[in-house]
Amino acid sequence: MDGETRGAPLGNSFGTAAYGGEAWSQRVASHGEEIGTHWAACGIANEWAPLTAVLLSAPGPALAAAGKEADRNQLLAPVDLGRAAEEHARMADAYRAAGVAVLEVPPSATHPNQMFCADLFVMTPEGAILARPASTVRAGEEVAVAACLAAARVPILMTLRGEATFEGADLMWLDAGCAIIGRGLRTNDAAIAQIGGLLGQMGVETLAVDMPFGTMHLMGMLRILDRDLAVAWPRRTPHAAVMALRARGYRVAFLPDLGEAGTNNAMNVVTLGPRRILMPGNPAARAFYEALGVEVTETPTAELRKAAGAVGCLSGVVARART
Repeated sequence: MDGETRGAPLGNSFGTAAYGGEAWSQRVASHGEEIGTHWAACGIANEWAPLTAVLLSAPGPALAAAGKEADRNQLLAPVDLGRAAEEHARMADAYRAAGVAVLEVPPSATHPNQMFCADLFVMTPEGAILARPASTVRAGEEVAVAACLAAARVPILMTLRGEATFEGADLMWLDAGCAIIGRGLRTNDAAIAQIGGLLGQMGVETLAVDMPFGTMHLMGMLRILDRDLAVAWPRRTPHAAVMALRARGYRVAFLPDLGEAGTNNAMNVVTLGPRRILMPGNPAARAFYEALGVEVTETPTAELRKAAGAVGCLSGVVARART
């Protein structure tokens, strides 16, 4: 008897489970219903529910080397790797202290900006959309993030194709039925069409708004802190974005002239839960948020900010509590 015939006797296969017979068991749960069973518990449908998991990537050797040509590598100034790594570790500890699970992408030896994980993917209620960064300096960073998400059993729903470029910090959830996406330097029309098609299959509207010239991401001018509270940068936030928020019952509070707003301080926050944020240390911005009834936790980012980002940019949101 050879290996192929050893075991159950071969004969008429009709009626067996393998061919749809009585013992066949049909899979009936939808993909979304299997999030938390076959797939890890993950996904978001808003920006304010309690944060349960983030993805981070500590500063790597490439960041230190990039300082020799800081501007070409999209840094504002050379970065001290040791200090940046210490600040990043303290931020990760702040997340853990808040009860947030931290997924870690290994530091990069080739990509100086890989630590800015918010740019490299965005979550939907059913899984992740991988980014396709617009600059040659950041091209390929999404590969390491894809590997980390896959290892954590987070479904990857889309990898952008063709000429599409997209960075995750350009997409934000206004509510479970509408995502807003910024069209500009980092995200183009081809990406908006592809993402809109995917979200449309979920019954989600995609609202595209134009970004002002000379800005980086939508995240840098708009943050949502609760189901009815958003903060926007005056004279930079797209008019359509403010109108869409107000139409959905949000109060839009405008950032006052804090002087340091342009140094990635005041808006570079992550919502930990309703009216709870993690942000860079900043007394003036803290007072602004606390006056709105927001609980503030601070973490230092003075060295990390030299790379043109802070807490919000560094943090890829993987999961929020289902509401």
